[in-house]
Amino acid sequence: MSSGATPLLRLEAVSKAYRNLRVIEGLSLDIHKGELVGVIGPNGAGKTTLFGLIAGEHRPDSGQIYLGEQNVSHLSASQRCRAGIARTFQIPRPFADLTVFENALVGSCFGTHRAGVDAEDLAASALSMVGILDRANQNASSLTLLQRKQLEIARAIATNPQVILLDEVAGGLTERETVRLVELVRSLNDSGVTVIWIEHLVHALTSVAKRLVVLDKGQVVCDGDARSVMEHETVKEIYLGTDPDVAA
Repeated sequence: MSSGATPLLRLEAVSKAYRNLRVIEGLSLDIHKGELVGVIGPNGAGKTTLFGLIAGEHRPDSGQIYLGEQNVSHLSASQRCRAGIARTFQIPRPFADLTVFENALVGSCFGTHRAGVDAEDLAASALSMVGILDRANQNASSLTLLQRKQLEIARAIATNPQVILLDEVAGGLTERETVRLVELVRSLNDSGVTVIWIEHLVHALTSVAKRLVVLDKGQVVCDGDARSVMEHETVKEIYLGTDPDVAA
């Protein structure tokens, strides 16, 4: 999709291979400020590698990645975080021996240039946004799965991001918990944060994302409004004989 405005995030012909395995192949993608974009695709489509390339965990073999006007292609993950790119992981990774508040404080201290009261306020605000500020003094190891996922998102929010990458944050949750998480993602986007969300629960994505990007074999094969994408013949062929809610 395109717009007259400069994209917040832009990938230009990005490729990534591991030895002889080409995972991302000449992928170009524009994400604009304020969007909530869902990303789907079959196993092995390159979704997680795409996030790794955007967040700086992997370096592209070719192509460029821009955050606004800044070329971030060769910045480290920590540098990209401070520039405004935050991500979560499919399996939450809290510091189990730290409290919930201390976990969020790690994000605000190391993901921004803030310190002291400013960092503490940002951490508390992030916990409040995700709904677990009342758990601030608990050890992270005592949290339920939903609460660990909320903390994972809070740590990302505490870095004060421009764009946040959510990697299958609904995985393993009950239907009721998924609804709560969807509302959290919606409120995060409503607060002004641009969201890119990989999720195998397509119904969760389409309940909030107006735009879907479909990956297959490391390339964008469909990109548009959610309803049109799910009715596209190419997408139907990719998911032929499978349930889209479990195939991504």
